[in-house]
Amino acid sequence: MSTAHVVVTVLAILANAAVAIADLARADFVLANSAEVHVPLSWVPALGALKAAGAVGLLLGLVGAPAVGAAAAAGLVVFFIGAVGVHVRHRVWHNIAAPGTFLALSVACLVLGLAGQPA
Repeated sequence: MSTAHVVVTVLAILANAAVAIADLARADFVLANSAEVHVPLSWVPALGALKAAGAVGLLLGLVGAPAVGAAAAAGLVVFFIGAVGVHVRHRVWHNIAAPGTFLALSVACLVLGLAGQPA
């Protein structure tokens, strides 16, 4: 496991955990963003739970379950492709950097994690 993989994964864990907490707490900015991209407010807790599960999976990957970490990273990649897609679909450009950043972190976790696995 490379230093880059550890650093990027820790950043992804912290970012996903923070936004999952905001989702589960129904923070005002979360509700506003969800409404703007036409995500039903009833979905917010489930989406937060998925982000939290991704963060936990990434952590498990760091502490000895690399397959779990890779699966979590792949799941987060799919999740955030969807988030970016929803922003594009509804032409919400002013805050597309947020899901784009989460997507980039998730892709980096996946690529660096898989690169460190034995063939």
